[in-house]
Amino acid sequence: MIITSRDNQTIKDIIKLKDKKYRDKSFIVEGIKQVDEAIKENASIEKIVFSENFLGKEKYKEFEIIEVSEKLFNEMTDTITPQGILAVVSKKENMEIDYSKDFILILDNIQDPGNLGTIIRTADSCDLGQIVVSKDTVDSYSPKVIRSTMGSSFRINVIEKDLKEAIEEIKSHGYKVIVTSLQTDKSIYDVDYSKTAIIIGNEANGVREDLLNKADLKVKIPMLGKTESLNASVAASIMMYEYIRQKITKM
Repeated sequence: MIITSRDNQTIKDIIKLKDKKYRDKSFIVEGIKQVDEAIKENASIEKIVFSENFLGKEKYKEFEIIEVSEKLFNEMTDTITPQGILAVVSKKENMEIDYSKDFILILDNIQDPGNLGTIIRTADSCDLGQIVVSKDTVDSYSPKVIRSTMGSSFRINVIEKDLKEAIEEIKSHGYKVIVTSLQTDKSIYDVDYSKTAIIIGNEANGVREDLLNKADLKVKIPMLGKTESLNASVAASIMMYEYIRQKITKM
């Protein structure tokens, strides 16, 4: 049966997931690639929704399936040109920091969904397994963030913490905490990145003062031109790959 009414309670509940305040337990994944990545990574898929004209539904027959009209599907999706498939996925619960990793990335108040998505994707390429984010960082389960990760969101745990408490906990496990700052002459290339946590700050204001004061070391990315700072996702990527470079060199 093809559902055509927006008054259907299940449809209402799915549409609500476009709003952060309703994403306490579930979130939406849109598009063929993203849904297939969720299945591949054994994400907890609650249901899959198809538009009436979607081809290839039989591929997903093991899941709970809902079919809706094209018009209704367009109301449920966050994309301009939807592919006619989305999944409702349960969020992971009770995620804690994995201290078997020798490098931890911490994000302080990142606000741009594209930046966060790019950072998650890069963290996946570096096999970090996790990132720690402040409670005021943009929602990692928003449709824009999920799309921009290109499937990496299913392989990276995004752990939301009070950063002052998290940094103390991380330090107690023997990590040195490094923060990016313009108020230093020390280069990111002059630091040993083993057993290290890196803090990347807000796009406009950098790392907040109370976290700067908790860091063991301040570093900056050398720049030969007149630009004073870099995009948060670019800065995070450069530092993650310096960690990778050092790790490969030591092998």
